[in-house]
Amino acid sequence: MLADSHCHLNYKGLAEQQDAVLARARARGVTAMLNIATREGEWADVIAVAEREPDVWATIGVHPHDADQHAHVDTARLVAAAAHPRVVGIGESGLDYHYDRSDRQRQQASFRAHCAACRETGLPIVVHTRDAEEDTAAILREELGKGAFPGVIHCFTASDAFADVALELGFFISISGIVTFKNARELQATAKRVPIDRLLIETDAPFLAPVPHRGKPGEPAFVADTCTFLAELRSEDSEELAQATADNFHRLFAKTMR
Repeated sequence: MLADSHCHLNYKGLAEQQDAVLARARARGVTAMLNIATREGEWADVIAVAEREPDVWATIGVHPHDADQHAHVDTARLVAAAAHPRVVGIGESGLDYHYDRSDRQRQQASFRAHCAACRETGLPIVVHTRDAEEDTAAILREELGKGAFPGVIHCFTASDAFADVALELGFFISISGIVTFKNARELQATAKRVPIDRLLIETDAPFLAPVPHRGKPGEPAFVADTCTFLAELRSEDSEELAQATADNFHRLFAKTMR
């Protein structure tokens, strides 16, 4: 069993061959895929795939890159959309100060709205953070102080210190194919020490294809390659790691078990 905790099946590169992409994933033992939304215009399509495919679930949310164009997406709107039975999480949301494609204050307001929706629904938040560790940690601490909710730091590339913050807050850490890159020494060191009961694996497909697929569009089947690399890195059995991370996926996204 393998779970791809973060992919974009409706993005160019996967959408045109979605049936074949899903078949290849299943052939490599992937039994669960989470199809992530990044803007409101995607919600219906992302949910439609989850309605059609029993091993695919959906999130609804607004990526920080798109926060400026989604000022109308407030907590109430998120909560209403999250009521769909195939929506199991909220996001991806968070802060991206690397590209600054949206105003930082607007990103922060959107992030807080997503946190509030998670608090209200009990669903986990899928957090994107890049070059914004301090503000991400501060907002999560403040919002969790208003009431607990679960979550995951997706495609973890932050510092070792931020990993400690995430774990302290009770969050999961999701490792992508970046961990297989030669220059990812810091990430590899962090990935070695994340407790196995807090670890998820993802592809972020169609992005970040792991070794040996670099240069190709990523797809959920490649989560198997990342799992194999992680198992060797952590000196663990790959099948046991696959099972553990799949179990973690269903524990965090508990609505998948209903």
